[in-house]
Amino acid sequence: MIVLNALMITFSATAINHLGLVTAVEEVISRPLPVINCPKCLTFWATLIYGCSVCCDSIAALPSALPHLFALSLLCAWLAIWLDLAMGIIDHLYIKVYDTFYPTANPTDPDAPSPSDTMPVVPR
Repeated sequence: MIVLNALMITFSATAINHLGLVTAVEEVISRPLPVINCPKCLTFWATLIYGCSVCCDSIAALPSALPHLFALSLLCAWLAIWLDLAMGIIDHLYIKVYDTFYPTANPTDPDAPSPSDTMPVVPR
């Protein structure tokens, strides 16, 4: 159960960084959030904190569980690196396919014709 939740934390931490939510929060509060703005760091700390809160019913149980939780957190942080790369590759492929089907919809291309240039003229 904890491993499945750790994987969900990994995906969530990577996705909120990849989609730009953390950057948007930083702009709103006008402060940098260095640990939260890194998918690896956010995954590591969120997994470790979650694991400590779930596995350790008492403070006495923490020393025996901490090495396992630390290893799980490191593994999830490592997975976050690869998940972030996979999300970037998927984005790149999506943009290429989208530009193939909708070549005039790319506002970053200054040479692309405007939509009014490509609309057919209907004679009256």
